[in-house]
Amino acid sequence: MPLQTARHNSPHFTGLAIRHLESLPRRDFVAGAALIDGRWIAGEQRDPVVDPATGEPIAEAARCSEADMNQAIAAAERSFAAWRELLPASRGAIIRSWASLMLEHLQELAILVTSEQGKPLAEARQEIAYGAGFLEWFAAEGERAYGETIPSHKPRSLLQVRMQPIGVAAAITPWNFPIAMITRKAGCALAAGCPIIVKPAPETPLCALALARLAEEAGVPRGVFQVLTGHPIELSAPLLRDARIRALSFTGSTEVGRLLLEGAADTIKKVSLELGGHAPFIIFDDVDLEKAVKGALAAKFATSGQDCLAANRIYVQGGIYKAFVEAFAAAIAELKVGHGLEPEVDIGPMTKLTVADKCRTQIDDALNKGARVFSAHRGAGLGPNFVPPTLLSDVTEGMLIAREETFGPVAAVLSFDSEEEVVARANANEMGLAGYVYTDSLRRALRLSEQIECGMLGINTASFTGPPIPFGGWKQSGLGREGSRHGLAEYMELKYVCFGDLEA
Repeated sequence: MPLQTARHNSPHFTGLAIRHLESLPRRDFVAGAALIDGRWIAGEQRDPVVDPATGEPIAEAARCSEADMNQAIAAAERSFAAWRELLPASRGAIIRSWASLMLEHLQELAILVTSEQGKPLAEARQEIAYGAGFLEWFAAEGERAYGETIPSHKPRSLLQVRMQPIGVAAAITPWNFPIAMITRKAGCALAAGCPIIVKPAPETPLCALALARLAEEAGVPRGVFQVLTGHPIELSAPLLRDARIRALSFTGSTEVGRLLLEGAADTIKKVSLELGGHAPFIIFDDVDLEKAVKGALAAKFATSGQDCLAANRIYVQGGIYKAFVEAFAAAIAELKVGHGLEPEVDIGPMTKLTVADKCRTQIDDALNKGARVFSAHRGAGLGPNFVPPTLLSDVTEGMLIAREETFGPVAAVLSFDSEEEVVARANANEMGLAGYVYTDSLRRALRLSEQIECGMLGINTASFTGPPIPFGGWKQSGLGREGSRHGLAEYMELKYVCFGDLEA
């Protein structure tokens, strides 16, 4: 069945993305052909790729079939033995070459990101560098997949634990970071010795296919890295039921994550899930107000708010609540809304109309329940995918925005009185991906670093991600970790070996 895409035909920015894409030196980046078993497949059927700012088609991508996916799985299985037998340093050299090609084509890749995802071009450039960083990290980390020797409990025996590649892996990646979420998964799998099949989000296929072009040029062998585009359910089904897929990594909503986890149960795959977030951002009244405002602005509005790490519940202690709301509202009013390919834009369109509609629903619900809205409404009328950056104050726990992930440029500010109170409120949610605490008290920071229930916590900073850190959440925010030395374990199996009767 064809993909359903919004056709709102906004008169603003018409043709802007098309002009940028037509100017790319690498025309193959917009060819939209899938990579299956070393061959580029244009496909008998094609799906439109849409500029979220305007709703206009800007390219087409192959609509792969279930038969195509089965072919890709078979090719990955055939490639496994040779790839795992390569020395880790040799695999690392290929992965580093891939990273170098990404940086060489940084501007072209950034234009692809902005054209099909919508984020401002400056942020798209940062994503390319961030994504290449994961390849560079895992190229080296693959050489450090150390095992261990265990002091024996048996006479004349030697006990070892080894780390070995698990087999063929699959990655289902999201549209909000269409480059970095692929390299974070694929770089790790390849370094571990596993071939990987990538099924990118249907909204952002061009980024994934451009990465595949560069991987091929870097020397990744046939069948080791494949990218198939098309309908999510049709392409995910064979990945779930085929026993040859031994590891599955997914980044996306908790709702979809539950379905994938259930579908992978029949073949007992190793599943890693990076799911939704609902991050608390806690500001105590001992902190510098300007620093808190700057941090909240960065944590809330990066990627136009379409980030699982985004600050969703901004708790401000009563002593500075009013001053913070005023200063935060003034800072938000300065944000520029527009097409991500325009200069100095801070907030682009929502990638999907459903995301924009959810933001508007949460705003209406909060207003109906007594919240106050602060918004300069700059950018209103640009098109249905645009949500002006908005501040809601006097938010209470009974409002939708306090209970649900927003995934857009709408900031909810709630007041609190005591440390004990805010910890309990911050933890009273099924999500536990990330959190933020701003305080000048070292003792308080240490206490809350233990008490906040999340996988990642920033103390007096809004920026803490990167290749060396274990990215992942608690509770219903996911399973497993990506990045760091811990990420490699998602694509490897432990093997215990006992050498007995070593007596000469």
